[in-house]
Amino acid sequence: MSRRRSSDKDKSDRGHSQRQLRVGEEIRHLLAELLERGDMRDPELRDARITVTSVDVSPDLRNATAFVMPLGGKDSARLLAALRRAAPWFRARVSEKAGLRSAPEIRFQLDATFDEADKIGSLLRRPDVARDIEDK
Repeated sequence: MSRRRSSDKDKSDRGHSQRQLRVGEEIRHLLAELLERGDMRDPELRDARITVTSVDVSPDLRNATAFVMPLGGKDSARLLAALRRAAPWFRARVSEKAGLRSAPEIRFQLDATFDEADKIGSLLRRPDVARDIEDK
């Protein structure tokens, strides 16, 4: 009878590895630092206030998705387009500073968690829902 090792299990069930989380957090810090400095050539990004909320890295560390949110949520489509244009520049800077063998391909995406939290909050404040969850 063969025994299954933990490495043989479906990795999608386990979530992100410790290395993925560590590399993602390092990239998040580097991107935030680059955006704070404003050294980009694109004038739309120089004065923009953008928060990098999280970075998800693929298991092979070749792809990274950076979740961003412009401060106040203003001009999000314009800033997202500018970030996507500047993605190769960000990848080169991350490659220089991260100390990885190869820097991951960085994709930028708007972070929808704030919108989801607002949606859930408004649902919980509805009178018919509030009546069901209040202590009696």
